[in-house]
Amino acid sequence: MTSERIDNLIARLEKGLLKTNEVFNSLTAEQWASTAYEKPHRWDFRALLAHFVSSEERLLELAQYIALGGNGAPLGFDFDEFNAQEQVRLHGCSPEELHNALQNARQATLTWVRSLEDSQLDLIGRHPALGDINLETMINAIYGHQLMHMRELRGKIG
Repeated sequence: MTSERIDNLIARLEKGLLKTNEVFNSLTAEQWASTAYEKPHRWDFRALLAHFVSSEERLLELAQYIALGGNGAPLGFDFDEFNAQEQVRLHGCSPEELHNALQNARQATLTWVRSLEDSQLDLIGRHPALGDINLETMINAIYGHQLMHMRELRGKIG
């Protein structure tokens, strides 16, 4: 049986995935190729979806490391460089492949969160962008990260 804190995290993660799916499933072929971001690198919506896959996978690994007693991301972590390298890694993936990868990554996150105990949510570790935070906040950041991008791009997709 999970706790209220864990149930809330699960609900946010599930809701976030539904919202992300709604946006990406509504894109036309033209929109997939349109610019989502200009800086620090030009990203179309396929590249943004690749970013979601990459960040979900790596933030889950980081959260799991913290839950096991690790300290989190290394000091001086360069997330712009990381994002650029991940775009190269995922360059050959189609939107459909990336969409499937995101579903799988989120399911892995949900499965792992369901396995946590409340006390683990209070463990502190370093998030690459947010600094030292507790595990609960880090999991919320996985959810919030995608929603932040979706809010920023609302005007571009109509």
